Amino acid sequence: MGSGGREHALAWKLAQSRLITHEGGTLYAAPGNPGIAKLAQVVTLDTADHAGVAAFCLEHRIGLVVVGPEAPLVDGLADALRAEFIPVFGPSASAARLEGSKGFTKDLCERAGIPTAGYVRTRSLADAEAALGRFQPPYVLKADGLAAGKGVVIAATLSEAQDALAEMFDGRFGEAGAEVVIEEFMVGEEASFFALTDGATIVPFGSAQDHKRVGEGDTGPNTGGMGAYSPAPVLDPILEGEVMEKIIAPTVKTMADEGNSYSGVLFAGLMLTAQGPKLIEYNCRFGDPECQVLMMRMESDLGELLLACADNRLATCEPPHFAHDTALTVVMAAKGYPSTPQKGGAIGGIEEAEQGGIHVFHAGTARAADGSLVASGGRVLNVTARGGNVTEAQAAAYRAVDALDFPDGFCRRDIGWREVAREAKT
Repeated sequence: MGSGGREHALAWKLAQSRLITHEGGTLYAAPGNPGIAKLAQVVTLDTADHAGVAAFCLEHRIGLVVVGPEAPLVDGLADALRAEFIPVFGPSASAARLEGSKGFTKDLCERAGIPTAGYVRTRSLADAEAALGRFQPPYVLKADGLAAGKGVVIAATLSEAQDALAEMFDGRFGEAGAEVVIEEFMVGEEASFFALTDGATIVPFGSAQDHKRVGEGDTGPNTGGMGAYSPAPVLDPILEGEVMEKIIAPTVKTMADEGNSYSGVLFAGLMLTAQGPKLIEYNCRFGDPECQVLMMRMESDLGELLLACADNRLATCEPPHFAHDTALTVVMAAKGYPSTPQKGGAIGGIEEAEQGGIHVFHAGTARAADGSLVASGGRVLNVTARGGNVTEAQAAAYRAVDALDFPDGFCRRDIGWREVAREAKT
């Protein structure tokens, strides 16, 4: 279920599963995109029509549903499918509140003793302005609900924070901003950590580092992500163990103890502070574009693992295995992104870009009436390469970017810059 770059990467990996290749399975995608259409049978389904999705799955004897984006999970699609005994990879609506409500997650962290930033939940502009006095600049302001990765404002001054709060409570993020969480600003380097769980067993699923800001050097407004690489060397095995022990495991246990058993992927956005890793926020699905680099490195059977999660038998599976090299993806976005992307721009050169093991995952593309490929969203393509380290993977990815013909597109030219600088010193 889904149509973005994350879903293209998942479809690409699922198409390699023995569930498809050796057991005569069929891969469907709804609604898919032109890239996914080369791997799966694309069908038209409305994720908000839970009964319609369930009816399709029953009619076609679907053995596993993989829900890509967060909104259908928060909306309860997984619950509707499980009610019809259809195996689904993804959490229930009550468990998906870990992403659907930042306030819910902060409160859970407080109950479970999970390290995170200090915070205040506010439900009115007056309450929010009063709460600012409890924090020092810069101020971290977060819309409580889903805002497509763009609901966070970091305000450098008190006046900027007040202006941002006024916009948020005035509907800047729609219903997602009806409540605003104000947080302590944490100092450190960000990293992403992933784990699979069926509610009891937990297995690590790799790390990555995303680049949220639209501009080079991490400047400009936040986006859904302009590129990523995996693994993130800053999250070494010792720190990963600490994350599992102090953040992931207490979350899964607390959710189960409180009747909200979590099944699916837990995507922890982390800040690596001087005091150790702290949770920034949870996502209840694979990251985008982090999923693309994880899938490029993954050597296990993704279908088997996700089905084991859905069937509550993750403990019976071999842990996922990843190649030791680096994967890096560069997001090609439409000019004007993230505010007003220009749609309809022609795209060419993908076959040329995909030489030498490169994969170009479609994120926001469509077919025009004449059959040509055009941009249909803000983030359009994910150019993904592998290399012996971040420096090598970065060079390969940008060679592929330069082979594309997308005049209405742009990208950051510094994905992986922190690690490239560290590698240059060694």
